[in-house]
Amino acid sequence: MVKGVSIKFDSYGTTIPKLLDLIKFDNLIRSQESIVLKPSLGEAGVNATNIAFVESILRYCLSNRNPGTEIFIAEGCDGQDTMEIFEEIGYKKLAEKYGIGLIDLNKSEAEEVSDGEFIHFSEINYPKILLNSFVISLPSVRKDDSIEFSGALSNMLGAFPSKYYSGFFSSRKNKLDKVPIKHRIHDILKVKMPEFAIADASEYGKILAGQPIEIDKQATGLVGIDWKSVSYLRFVDESFNSLFDDNKEGI
Repeated sequence: MVKGVSIKFDSYGTTIPKLLDLIKFDNLIRSQESIVLKPSLGEAGVNATNIAFVESILRYCLSNRNPGTEIFIAEGCDGQDTMEIFEEIGYKKLAEKYGIGLIDLNKSEAEEVSDGEFIHFSEINYPKILLNSFVISLPSVRKDDSIEFSGALSNMLGAFPSKYYSGFFSSRKNKLDKVPIKHRIHDILKVKMPEFAIADASEYGKILAGQPIEIDKQATGLVGIDWKSVSYLRFVDESFNSLFDDNKEGI
């Protein structure tokens, strides 16, 4: 699998298929039985992944999947009703247009996962649909005042289901508030690292695709941040670096 590739952004409709053809992504998805596209819905739609970006990737996956492969779009909002935000942004119409499913990760069936390499948690309740699917993280990369950088790795915070991590009188996942962000991200990724990431950096003239850690490393440079200064990214890289080789591709 390609480690990390970026190409110049023209339009979603032309750049996405060009990039995915270049890395032979069609061959990769043809072997999958279930594919989950994981965009970010932001906060009530603010700073959400551009739906046109997601639609271009969805169309590519639909055109190149095996017959019978299921494709879903999934997210778990923090403090908001995920399905309401899906509808407000336009995902409900998108799902109906292409005949695919929308999944609220806050309410989907979860499995309790234990891992001796968790930093904070003794176990994590994790959505089964993500465990059993080829997961593609689809962030819009940007600087973030609260976590320094928002990208492919932090996007997976939506995998914490609110039914397990919110308080009695809150829809927010406030049980996570006291957990350092680098530990939250590290531990959710220890349950499962997304198989792939496609990042929208069109604001900076690029679209990126590849392994999630490498994509975030490259994307931080585009937004003007040294990736080693992003505490959670450096922490995750140190923990996971044995999984990846030292090769890097860029176009």
